[in-house]
Amino acid sequence: MTIQDAAALEKTKADFSVEKMLEIRAKAQEAVTRIASRVQVGMLEENANKLVVDTLKEMGATKAFHKPYIRFGSNTTITFGADSVPGVRLGEDDIYFIDIAPVWDGYEGDAGDTFVTGSNPELKRCAVDARKIFEAVANKWKTEKATGVELYDFAQKMAKDLGWELNMDLGGHRLGDYSSAEHYEGPLHEITFHPAPNIWMVEIHIRNPQNTFGAFYEDLLV
Repeated sequence: MTIQDAAALEKTKADFSVEKMLEIRAKAQEAVTRIASRVQVGMLEENANKLVVDTLKEMGATKAFHKPYIRFGSNTTITFGADSVPGVRLGEDDIYFIDIAPVWDGYEGDAGDTFVTGSNPELKRCAVDARKIFEAVANKWKTEKATGVELYDFAQKMAKDLGWELNMDLGGHRLGDYSSAEHYEGPLHEITFHPAPNIWMVEIHIRNPQNTFGAFYEDLLV
């Protein structure tokens, strides 16, 4: 199988429901909002991660396809899968992001967003720009029928133009009925065809050039 084999990489179960997929997407986004509402200045990141797990459990998520994350301050530069520096507390003028991957009813929910606690303009701009880059990528996908490679080339250039570095380790991925990784475990940024709707996540993780803070946003191409 090659990364150009769209039919194999985009396979879903016979009873896959787009309507259910979008319902689970909304539920994951609701979970992020709920978690953020419970995060407080002065909280340890370790305690916030426990809050994430507890919130997802409350919402009925029995499993996840990756460990949930919440990153505070300087830890927002750390890439997916790497451990945070311990003992980081959320400051009054700070930045943090949430990245969750719960599974509900056999469908993969995935959501990530960035939040700012104070009025620091650069932190706010970083959070806004992560979403802005995602929206521009999604528009390019929709209007130009761009490939995964083209989408991330575009995202990388846009991030640079805005003064950020794009973390290509978080380069998008398959999503769908659990486990979509059976069909494709690689990144979206290597896909050489136009991705189908409702089964691909675009991830945008940007960092400032000094690598002291970053922001994250992800959503489904719909």
